[in-house]
Amino acid sequence: MHAADIVLDIEAHSVTVNNRIVQLTPSEFDLLAVLMDSPGRVFSRQDLLEAVQGPSFEGIARTIDQYIRNLRAKIESNPAEPRYIETVFGVGYRFTRN
Repeated sequence: MHAADIVLDIEAHSVTVNNRIVQLTPSEFDLLAVLMDSPGRVFSRQDLLEAVQGPSFEGIARTIDQYIRNLRAKIESNPAEPRYIETVFGVGYRFTRN
């Protein structure tokens, strides 16, 4: 998958941002793959949590906020002003259409 400056290789389980290899946890990688697969689509926290942890996971939907925070710290040049992963207040998150 390729979007903006991010290349996500499912088979190699690797991510590069601006030609720089980024190390992600399996959950962060899965989360980024879900978001990148549908740019512009808004996902609820629960949707993302189920995509990353599976439907039988009984954690708190706010857990996804920490995953997003960690992911932004690794892929965004300025995590405080995210370019790739946007927050849709009161709804969830989406990958931008760059």
